[in-house]
Amino acid sequence: MSGASLLSVKDLRVAFGGKAVVHGIDFDLAPGEKLALVGESGSGKTVTALSLLRLALNAEVSGSARFAGNGGGEGPRELLSLPERALRGIRGKEIAMIFQEPMTALNALYTVGDQIAEVLELHEALPRRAAQEAAVQLLADTGIPEPQRRARAFPHQLSGGQRQRAMIAMALACKPRLLLADEPTTALDVTVRAQILELLAELQRQYRMAVLMITHDLNLVHRFADRVAVMEQGQIVEQGAVATVFGDPQHPYTRKLIDSRPARELPQAPAQEAEPVLEAQALRVSYPVSRPGVAGWFRKGEFVAVQGADFRIGPGETLGVVGESGSGKSTLALAALGLLPHGGNLDVAGQRWSASGAGDRALRRLMQVVFQDPFSSLSPRMTVEQIVGEGLTVHAPELDGAARRTRALAALADVGLTEVQFPALLDRYPHEFSGGQRQRLAIARALIVEPRLLVLDEPTSALDVTIQKQVLGLLQRLQRERGLSYLLITHDVEVIRAMAHQVIVMKDGAILEAGEALRVLDAPEHPYTQKLVAAAVG
Repeated sequence: MSGASLLSVKDLRVAFGGKAVVHGIDFDLAPGEKLALVGESGSGKTVTALSLLRLALNAEVSGSARFAGNGGGEGPRELLSLPERALRGIRGKEIAMIFQEPMTALNALYTVGDQIAEVLELHEALPRRAAQEAAVQLLADTGIPEPQRRARAFPHQLSGGQRQRAMIAMALACKPRLLLADEPTTALDVTVRAQILELLAELQRQYRMAVLMITHDLNLVHRFADRVAVMEQGQIVEQGAVATVFGDPQHPYTRKLIDSRPARELPQAPAQEAEPVLEAQALRVSYPVSRPGVAGWFRKGEFVAVQGADFRIGPGETLGVVGESGSGKSTLALAALGLLPHGGNLDVAGQRWSASGAGDRALRRLMQVVFQDPFSSLSPRMTVEQIVGEGLTVHAPELDGAARRTRALAALADVGLTEVQFPALLDRYPHEFSGGQRQRLAIARALIVEPRLLVLDEPTSALDVTIQKQVLGLLQRLQRERGLSYLLITHDVEVIRAMAHQVIVMKDGAILEAGEALRVLDAPEHPYTQKLVAAAVG
């Protein structure tokens, strides 16, 4: 190991049940350095990070991972062979970790403050009261408003960005020398993502710690890292300074990642006089809420989630709806689908939702939805045939089993899934497919009833950059071939740029800016739109 290295990894190999997933990788990390480990899902990034602290369950790990210690004259220690008791003293104290999904990483049964205080009690031997006071200060350092009150909150009572800040506060409680950050911003809105990135950079400078960032977000790497190591199928195929690797990539896989930015290939927007597939005028959605005090006994209050929204979507047109979490995007989509009571006018192909199952059945055939997470939106107990053909049992009950199978295979072929690739395709289950393939199944399920409009609710946010480009390319092709209209809900400005003809920008239930997509993104007029675009560009 180089004398300047804080962490030196040599010939690291990881296997599960005898099957290798990491194949002898080498990298070094200097004190105070920021190294990004980049690659698609399944490339071995997260397994590598977990294996350094021996947190990968049932993993067979070999090689060397030498950690230089706490700076007190102690020599480097071999993490892979250190006794478990000694390793516990390193985890959380000298090497800390931020996990990808804070909602699952934080304990739902304990307050955020108690969970941070526990780290200080275990590693710093602080008394309970002092640990709780320190936890409040750590939350304040991460920029959480009202830290004393938030310390008494449970994870579900915080927003996504606040939960991630709490996770960072917990990781930094003992001022570690090395921080392992596993996709720390992928579940966050673009503006919150920028805030978290700035926070990590500031805390990294303040604590002078090294950071190993696990990510597939190349924009994040550009903005944060000093060096980058690119992983493909368990191997590091290229590494070096960020500017060098991204400016002149040598490996084909690195070039593939860099070229994965979504391309704008849209059909011509329809003429304004064309009859809209979906049109809203003064659309309003509200929810009853409890009122404080005695007044709440007699009358409910009201929370307005969407207020006075006007928009139209022509045949073959994409309307992008962009905004942060809580802006009203998904509520607008649910109202458009006839799933929420609403005020104002909402017409689907010139017809109104009637709020009756039988009366709305024809309209529901015209509008279908593709959800954000294909794994949770597809039933694990249903076969591909049952999932894709389910809509036909409702909207085409006259078809027999053979006809439904034929239609299902045709819909799957339209999205690039065939029995040549996947023998016995119709008898398979969702867990047998990758994330991108599952999203193709979800699109096929929506297409089989031949809709005129698809509501796309964050359709690529759970996917890697290369798979995201493939799915967006598929949606663009289907739009050109079928004349489909899309209502695209997203917080990703780059997806809007690639997919949308028109865009509306929402905040707190209101539309702040609307117009032709490229005009709004290239010359935003409202300060909030300017903030969104700036955060996306970095």
